[in-house]
Amino acid sequence: MEKFFPELSARFASLLPKLAGKKLAVIGHARPDGDCIGSQVALARMLSACGHEVICVNPDTVPRRLHFLATDMKFYRADEVPAGDYLAIYSDCADQDRAGEKVKTRFPQAYVSFDHHISNAGFGEVNFVDVASAATCEILAGIFLDNDLPIDARTAQALFAGIMTDTGQFRFNSTTRRTFMLAAELVELGASPADAGGEIYERESAGKLQLVQRFLSSFKMECGGRVCIGILPDGVFAQTGTTHEDTEGLVDYARAIDGVDIGVLIEERPGVIKASLRSKDPSYRVDQIAAQFNGGGHACAAGLNMKNMTLTEFRPRLLAALEAQITRVSEPTD
Repeated sequence: MEKFFPELSARFASLLPKLAGKKLAVIGHARPDGDCIGSQVALARMLSACGHEVICVNPDTVPRRLHFLATDMKFYRADEVPAGDYLAIYSDCADQDRAGEKVKTRFPQAYVSFDHHISNAGFGEVNFVDVASAATCEILAGIFLDNDLPIDARTAQALFAGIMTDTGQFRFNSTTRRTFMLAAELVELGASPADAGGEIYERESAGKLQLVQRFLSSFKMECGGRVCIGILPDGVFAQTGTTHEDTEGLVDYARAIDGVDIGVLIEERPGVIKASLRSKDPSYRVDQIAAQFNGGGHACAAGLNMKNMTLTEFRPRLLAALEAQITRVSEPTD
């Protein structure tokens, strides 16, 4: 059968022997999503099945809706990592900073990077980056299958969940024929689309619905109706009994409006502004907009964090960047 990732899979086959006898730490990013946790669990389970000593490390805890993927695996925070030297394997991180300063200090050298973000410049000694893939889990699924590596039902479920979430349930424009082919292989190996969908999308709390209501009521149309910005003010999590985990997917409401090209979610916190950007078309390159604020991500999905800045200071700067990008994309080419 034709390989899914011929070049990456060949390089991974060459890498595996070099990991023998080493302690491995599979590291994910802050505020982990389905692709982050799914890729970490899948990597750790596969490497453990091959006889390697593996742990998972995150700056934040596993989100409630993703616990089902990690029921038999312990995730460590940076200050909880057992003593000893570990080779750092970063998964779904565009750069080391995505894992936070504490993790970066504990694991200063990135040995391997698996990722699909367009802003990833290859920060590991060895990099498995494919920006054409819809998810890091898509890359891992292809590499595992190409090399006939062990994929049990739990590993297949983790990979499927990562692909499902990062493709917006297989509807984002990053979804390809290869994505569906790999998903089908994972279902054959034991992944359950119904279980993944139920755990991730059908366990909302009453507080989350209140948070959605607050977000929707804050919408403002900008740039001639081509941008929709919603705001979660400081204190809203305490008022609704929610956490930052409950913001997952909120920005998609802003993008979903007919005529809107870019949706934006801004979170206001003491001394920090966080923003998530989503576009319907990759030509808008929201990763480039986020990069102007030390952020990054994908062409259609990006994020940023600004410290020591108020919403009053940040909003006009973001609007100017959005307007400039929309103008650039809209200008006729010769």
